[in-house]
Amino acid sequence: MNVRTSRDPKQLTEAMLAGDRVALARLITLVENRTLHSTEIMSRIYSRCGNATTIGITGPPGAGKSTLTSCVIEHLRARGKTVGVVAVDPSSPFTGGSVLGDRIRMQKHFLDPGVFIRSLSTRGSHGGLARAGRDVARLFDAFGKDFVVIETVGVGQTELDIMEVADTVVVVLVPEAGDTIQVMKAGLLEIANVFVVNKADREGATRMRTELEMMLHLKTSEGEDAEWKVPVLMTQASKGEGAEALLDACLSHVEFLNGRSGGKQLGKRARGEVLDICEEELMRRLRARSGDPLIASMLDAVTRGEIDPYQAALDLLGSEQGLAKLIARDGNG
Repeated sequence: MNVRTSRDPKQLTEAMLAGDRVALARLITLVENRTLHSTEIMSRIYSRCGNATTIGITGPPGAGKSTLTSCVIEHLRARGKTVGVVAVDPSSPFTGGSVLGDRIRMQKHFLDPGVFIRSLSTRGSHGGLARAGRDVARLFDAFGKDFVVIETVGVGQTELDIMEVADTVVVVLVPEAGDTIQVMKAGLLEIANVFVVNKADREGATRMRTELEMMLHLKTSEGEDAEWKVPVLMTQASKGEGAEALLDACLSHVEFLNGRSGGKQLGKRARGEVLDICEEELMRRLRARSGDPLIASMLDAVTRGEIDPYQAALDLLGSEQGLAKLIARDGNG
């Protein structure tokens, strides 16, 4: 089989599980584009997942997340660990593709066979992490990577999706980020397992660390997440300073999780994922059948103003020959 030209998901999956990087790249493309084979691919590899440790790195724009991610990768490789990197970039409003291309900032790892870096666009995701990001992380896991590092697009107050994917969430801030009250408003206090004040040589870094520690102390005093003491670390990613301590903190958090739960359990988020997958699959099938006579006539009636969108949706959902019957069949059937 020539994996460079194959379009067969089963063949590509078998080749990927056998260690073929080209097959892995092609599967990532299929999953990112949310083709009709995406769910089938993920079902095939699911049983091989659950071994990788996933670290999420998030924070506002300009915090130095990519540079810090590169430093963490370097320390992981020094410890003999293989790494898959998901760099989530803003989407082009025209093509839906990624804009920044964070791989440019991690170019020192390009030729390292133990590192696989892939940029993904958010594709309209409001949580900073495309839904495909979770699936790409699992592809890396099934491929045999020891660690998966996910760096999310810096969009401030909407960096919440990452907590549903990563084992450990690192929130990176800089002294210029402003009043730490904004951290609370953004919800970052709730999602962070490790805080990092990057560019620690700049004025205000020590004050920000102190304020964060005080807020975390108050949060713990109120009985929230009292078991894990969220550390606040100082780094200078441009010089590589503090990155190893950050990695050690992440590993300590993973050990804490394993000790508390008796080991990582891949299915702990499975209930919510079922609904997410169903939502996406139903929308794909519905869009694929938008030309069906019943749906098309309903959409045309809405366009002409003969019926409002709400009633049209209710009619489709309630019709025995309507939406429920159509989506029960595959979008290409």
